[in-house]
Amino acid sequence: MESEPRAVAVNVLKGGFGKSTISINLARELAERNGRALLVDLDDNGHATFNLGYRGRFEGDNHVEEILIDGRDPRKAIVSIGGGLDLLPSHEDLEGVETDLQSAMASSQRLDRNVVNPLLDNVYEHIVVDTPANRGKLNDNALYATQNLIVPLRPESGWESGITQTNKRLIQEARQYFDLDLLALVPTDLSERLDQDTRDRNLLEAINKRDELAGFVPNFARLTQADWDDIDNRTFDDNLPGIRHRGSIDKAHRAQQPLRDFDPDCDQLRCFDELAAIVEQGGVVR
Repeated sequence: MESEPRAVAVNVLKGGFGKSTISINLARELAERNGRALLVDLDDNGHATFNLGYRGRFEGDNHVEEILIDGRDPRKAIVSIGGGLDLLPSHEDLEGVETDLQSAMASSQRLDRNVVNPLLDNVYEHIVVDTPANRGKLNDNALYATQNLIVPLRPESGWESGITQTNKRLIQEARQYFDLDLLALVPTDLSERLDQDTRDRNLLEAINKRDELAGFVPNFARLTQADWDDIDNRTFDDNLPGIRHRGSIDKAHRAQQPLRDFDPDCDQLRCFDELAAIVEQGGVVR
């Protein structure tokens, strides 16, 4: 697969699954690898915006409305994070934008027409969109504009319904109207043992052993039957799979920095680096 300018949405129809953490650090790694990347925060909770130090932009003039509804130049609202990463912040009244989009002409194409199309390749090699956890026009805009999707999965009750609903209500519906590629399923915030019946093990077994899911599992979360045998025999000596829970990730949020800039020695950067490669290549490569 060849690397080319590409936009991607980080999306799952369930809150608390690490969308913002993945979005921030994926965008930062894409900037590190390619020189410049843009993170667009369309999530109404504004976690990515807050975690990068721009809570103030969440209030005041509704720049998202001005861009998506009025056609304002998005570059006037974009802020620099550092290391080649820029941010188009979220806003507290995305609900108002959602309402306005309901009656707008070409209502699902505004992000593509006003942000992604003019900026992708011309200004940024890659654009990452952090999406809302609910269906709506903003989510439709994110999918149409990027046509590439990364789905985070957290080992807690409801992860299976989250991916089922995301597939049924987002991916399958979107594919009736345009091409939408699922790039990766990303297990995140793992911390439990794998040689026992834990939520971490259940999640990793489910995505690695199902033929319809296994091809979308990144190499950092891939486990073969031989790996499971080694885990059960307690002879597994490779990196633990998935994005692991690390204090540095939480501390980076509190410091309002991407992980790379807060702790460049964190072992989980390899996971975000592979996610960046998956975006560049348009899919998982074994």
